[in-house]
Amino acid sequence: MGKIKNLLRNKWVGFTLAALLYTLWFVVWTGNLWLVLGLPVIFDLYITKFFYRYVWSHNVKMCQRSKTYRTVYEWVNAIIFATVVATLVHLFIFQMYVIPTSSMERTLLIGDYLYVSKVAYGPQMPNTPLSFPFVHHTMPFSQTKKSFSEAIKWPYHRLKGLKPIRRNDVVVFNFPAGDTVLLENQNVTYYDTLRSFEESFGKEEGRKRLNEKYTVISRPVDKRENYIKRCVGLPGDSLEVRNGKVWVNGEPQEAIPGLQYNYVVQTSAPFTQYAIDNLEIREYSGYGSGYYMNLTDELAEKVRGLSNVISVNRYIYTPNDEVFPQWGTPRWSQDNYGPIWIPKKGDTVQLTAENLPLFRRIIEAYEGHTLEERDGRIVIDGKEATEYTFAMNYYWMMGDNRHNSADSRFWGFVPEDHIVGKASFVWLSLDAEKSFPANIRWERLFRKVR
Repeated sequence: MGKIKNLLRNKWVGFTLAALLYTLWFVVWTGNLWLVLGLPVIFDLYITKFFYRYVWSHNVKMCQRSKTYRTVYEWVNAIIFATVVATLVHLFIFQMYVIPTSSMERTLLIGDYLYVSKVAYGPQMPNTPLSFPFVHHTMPFSQTKKSFSEAIKWPYHRLKGLKPIRRNDVVVFNFPAGDTVLLENQNVTYYDTLRSFEESFGKEEGRKRLNEKYTVISRPVDKRENYIKRCVGLPGDSLEVRNGKVWVNGEPQEAIPGLQYNYVVQTSAPFTQYAIDNLEIREYSGYGSGYYMNLTDELAEKVRGLSNVISVNRYIYTPNDEVFPQWGTPRWSQDNYGPIWIPKKGDTVQLTAENLPLFRRIIEAYEGHTLEERDGRIVIDGKEATEYTFAMNYYWMMGDNRHNSADSRFWGFVPEDHIVGKASFVWLSLDAEKSFPANIRWERLFRKVR
C-alpha cells in the first residue's frame, strides 16, 4: 500500500494520469483538437510549475499575511470550483427537468422532477458557449434579458452516446418552433400567432402589425425552450394516426400504459367530487348531464360502469388547419393524420408542390438553405431543384395525453440537433395543490420513466 501511495505522489505519474484523462474526455470524446492546448497547462501544473513560481506563489503569501484575504479567496475559490464542476456535469452527463404541463399524463405528472441523461444519446456541445451559468435563455429576475452571447457560435456537434434513440423513448428536446419568440408573450408560438394575424389582416399587413405589437427575437437551438414527449417515429419511418391510434410502418404502435384521450361522457346525474377524486380523474370540464374527460382506456371502462353514466365515447377531431403543415384546405386532424414519411440523413426525396409544405421548414430553417417557388419551379440556393437530400435525421414526437399535447402533429419534425437527452427516472414529485409534506408523491420517487 505504501508503494502505491508513493507511486501516486510521483509528479510524472500524476501528470500522465491527468493528461490521459484530459485527452480522452476533452480531446477525443469532444473531437475538438484546439483543446490539445490544455496539455501544456497540465504539464506546468505537475512538472515545471512556472505559473506557481511566478504568479500563484504571490497569492499564497497574501493568504498567509491577511486572514481577510484568505477567507475571501477560499470562498471565491469554492464558488468557482463548484460552478465549473456543475457546468461540466450539466453539459456532459445529466440535467434536471421539471414537468410543467399535463401533455405526458399519466406517464409523467405536473411537478415531476426528472433526471435527464445526456450520455444516453451523447451530449451535444453548446451552440452558444458564452452564457450565464445555471440558467437557460433568460437572466434571473428578468423576463426579457437574454443570458447568453452569440459572439462565439459553434456548429452542431454531438459526442458519442451509449445508444441511439429508440422508438417510444421519452425524450427531452429543444422546441423546434422556438427559434422565433414574441418577447412580451412567450407562452404562445410565434408561427401560430403570425398565421392568426395574417388571416385577420392579410399577409403583409398581418406581419407588420405583429412586429408593431411585439418584440420579435430569435434564439439559437440550445437556448430554445425544452419540451418532453415520446418518440413515436424514427428516421425513415412511415407514420400514420388512425382514429387516435398511431401506426408505424404499417404496424400498430406498441401498447403504452397510461395513454389518455378526451372522452364525451353523458350522465343522468352529476358526478360528485368524491367520485371524480376516487377515480383519479385529473382533467375534466362540464357539469350535470355532460362532461369532457381525459381518460385512459381502462379508466373509460370504469366510468362506463357507473350507474349514473349513459354513454362514454372518445372524441374524434375532424380535419382542421391547426395541424402541420397547416395546408390552406384542411386534410388531416389530431386523430386522423398522415401517412407521413420521417426524413433520414442521406435519403433523397423527390420535391413536388404537393409535398413541399412538409419539407420546407427542414430545408430553410433546420438545414439553412434558401428556397423559392418560381413559376411552378422549386429553387434551392438559386438553382432549380427536383429532389433534396437530407443532412440530418428527424424524429416524430407525441405526448401521451393525446388530446392535450402540443407536439409534432402541430409543428412537425424534430431535428437531431434539437435532442437534449433521455428522461431516465423521477427523483422527486410534488403536487402543487397540496402543502408540505402532503405534497410529496412518495410513490413516484425514483420511478423509472417508461
